[in-house]
Amino acid sequence: MENFDINQIGLKNGKIFGLPFEYKDSKVIIQPIPWEVTVSYQSGTSKGPKSILEASPQLDFFDFLMPNAWEKGIYMLPIDKEIFKLNKFLREKTEDYLLDLENNEENVLQNHEELIEQINKECKLINNRVEQQSLKILNDNKIPALIGGDHSTPLGNIKAVVQKYPEVSLLQIDAHADLRPAYEGFTYSHASIMYNVLQETEIKKLVQVGIRDFCQQEYELIQSDHRILTFYDKKLKELYFQGRPWGSIVLDIIKNLGHEVYISLDIDGLQPNYCPDTGTPVPGGLSFDEVTYLIDCIVKTGKKIVGFDLVEVAPNKKNPINEIVGARLLYKLCVACIASEGNKPKIVKKKSNSNNNNSEIIQV
Repeated sequence: MENFDINQIGLKNGKIFGLPFEYKDSKVIIQPIPWEVTVSYQSGTSKGPKSILEASPQLDFFDFLMPNAWEKGIYMLPIDKEIFKLNKFLREKTEDYLLDLENNEENVLQNHEELIEQINKECKLINNRVEQQSLKILNDNKIPALIGGDHSTPLGNIKAVVQKYPEVSLLQIDAHADLRPAYEGFTYSHASIMYNVLQETEIKKLVQVGIRDFCQQEYELIQSDHRILTFYDKKLKELYFQGRPWGSIVLDIIKNLGHEVYISLDIDGLQPNYCPDTGTPVPGGLSFDEVTYLIDCIVKTGKKIVGFDLVEVAPNKKNPINEIVGARLLYKLCVACIASEGNKPKIVKKKSNSNNNNSEIIQV
């Protein structure tokens, strides 16, 4: 720290943002998970953690939300080369299976049954590994974060946070609802992350923002499950076109969140020009400024961000916008966590009708 100059060019020291911190010195701990075995369209997100790490020293650290947030420490755990190697091996096999699916080959599920079983097993092992690491981070009084890989990767991180904070609300910024059960035979598919969260945790509230690509089955689940509230991209745009300011819409989103918030940010929730090489880009979506404004407002309205993930960033050597945007969103999320750490729930006293003058205390 003594020799670290915040105003100079970022150091390529192998650490996230070029910051000089270790695990013990840091408030935010990031797990990089280079895994994309179940991706159903473009591959490349397994290289997301490395590409974000390499791009991260280029940004400046001043943030109006909390200019000195970086001093609290941000540290990324080493990228596991064995996970990356296993991902590459299984991904190559999966591509053959997905091609057979698309071509409607006869007995495709039976012909690839062993592969599907192996992938489901390996995904579960990774989820368990992430969960245990996240629980350790939480027990060390630090904030658990994760960089994917595809959107299947943060299940363990979310499960750990829900154990620590049973009343936490999950804010999902995404193009997709991710509510498909066992998509393409994969129990832990990138398209099933939120379905699995609802099945495997006691999450009380899932608030989805920017959703614009979903199937009938997902729509029916959203309509039937009281825990899910979806702000569809089409409806957001209708409000905008009718003159409703984004700031007003954001307040509507935030009022549905509890005091403690976990953010799951799929980069494809943004407009495709910010993430052209993501796994499944979709027209429409949010701008970079709309997303960062939403994150800032969560903090400014008194909420506490207790964990997050950033997924589906895929690099392109000819156009580094993917990892540039990813690195800046990662830093914004880190700052928001640190800035909101001291936020306390508001206490509202509700008058009792009983004669003992006791009041019901509600935390908001």
